[in-house]
Amino acid sequence: MSDRVIAADPLSAATANPAAPHVDAGDAGYRKDLKSRHINMIAIGGAIGTGLFLGAGGRMSQAGPSLFIAYAVCGVFAFLVVRALGELVLYRPSSGAFVSYAREFMGEKGAYTAGWLYFLNWSTTAVADITAAATYAHFWAMFSDVPQWILALIALAVVLAANLISVKYFGEMEFWFAIIKVGALVAFMLIGIFLVVTSHDVGGHTPGLANITDNGGIFPNGMMPMLLLIQGVVFAYASVELCGVAAGETENPEKIMPKAINSIMWRVGLFYVGSVVLLALILPYTAYSGDQSPFVTVFDKLGVPGAAGVMNLVVLTAALSSLNSGLYSTGRILRSMSLSGSAPKFTGVMNKGGVPYGGILLTAAFGVMGVALNYVMPGEAFELVLNFASIGIIGTWAMIMVCSLLFWRNAQQGKLTRPGYNLPWAPYTQIVTLVFLGSVLVLMWMDGGIGRTTVNCLPLIAAALVGGWFLVRKRVRTTAAATAGTTPSATRD
Repeated sequence: MSDRVIAADPLSAATANPAAPHVDAGDAGYRKDLKSRHINMIAIGGAIGTGLFLGAGGRMSQAGPSLFIAYAVCGVFAFLVVRALGELVLYRPSSGAFVSYAREFMGEKGAYTAGWLYFLNWSTTAVADITAAATYAHFWAMFSDVPQWILALIALAVVLAANLISVKYFGEMEFWFAIIKVGALVAFMLIGIFLVVTSHDVGGHTPGLANITDNGGIFPNGMMPMLLLIQGVVFAYASVELCGVAAGETENPEKIMPKAINSIMWRVGLFYVGSVVLLALILPYTAYSGDQSPFVTVFDKLGVPGAAGVMNLVVLTAALSSLNSGLYSTGRILRSMSLSGSAPKFTGVMNKGGVPYGGILLTAAFGVMGVALNYVMPGEAFELVLNFASIGIIGTWAMIMVCSLLFWRNAQQGKLTRPGYNLPWAPYTQIVTLVFLGSVLVLMWMDGGIGRTTVNCLPLIAAALVGGWFLVRKRVRTTAAATAGTTPSATRD
């Protein structure tokens, strides 16, 4: 929480004196145990997740090879979002990340909104991740008779236990998860290139351009399916902002962050776009389905003994990595909110290892609800929560860009100085990104089904946020007044 009285102007809460920057009480107590290798691999892990390993199969079967265009477009905007967050991080590293920046530039209402939208994102993503983990586990015969909800519960318990120990354990786990994901994708791409170059038979199909040209071209079902899938593709990039949260628990973020963020762009091009292009060249798009990872499909049809099982283990790792990241980040965000009064008090408590376990347990509790969802409707659980996660992602990215826009405005007014590492072409990049995010909501509604239902729930989500604000605003004002040494009426919410 700020240690000063916030300005009366609702759009101008930037630091009036660059020598005395905004301070977030939520940053106290953390240990700077994350190293450069952790941050770099966390950034990689954030760019490679369940959305690619599990979601690409179903999307390929619907949109065909044009899926690579959707990944490329969404990847550009994902990079702009994380680049904007990187500029804010270099201005002032904080474990509260965009919630802390929203508090500085938009006041407590902005921080409250940003934080709970982020929680919506990760609480529903946690459900998607444990659902994906259970789905992957069913690939092996030994787990085929185990109910999906039991496998989901086991996945949640294992990752939760590791996350509660210390940030170093989180960093190490995420480091090795990322190593496995990157290594597997590199191996797949090398094998895929070999298959295409040598025209090696794969399940009765000859890899090459013919798998595209003889099956309807890049847009076999028209352009609309590709556009309608963009909301799901956005989900694939849901963790790119994680490195900004982790910056608050590392030494020398000004040296580490630019390198980690800049590498996201080429990773998107190489791993996402490159993988989808190879998938389209190796097999016709009709060979893929939403029931199986497309990478597993390729190795399964290739007939290499054990290869499909190894790749399935990799995609299981990706799901656990995403769950690991979600528990970590929401714990930090909720602590920042708790100390300002906009989240339950218990989410602000830390253990001896410097881990805000209250917020982590709250997110895990929603994961348990996901276990129940897997029990009630195992077939639809993943797609349902994916749509609600996308709403949280869109809201989070929008708040980051609004913070970036206000940061740029305050710099133009001479109230602060932008770091040398900044978002290029401001303010146009922020505005274009916000328009893109708005268009994703329109596409979700046009898609019908669960997507339209999700968008129709936006008034309910807004009502819940407004109602929640009225429940916590008194505590927020009291906390702000106590921190600033003023009466509640002197502070802005």
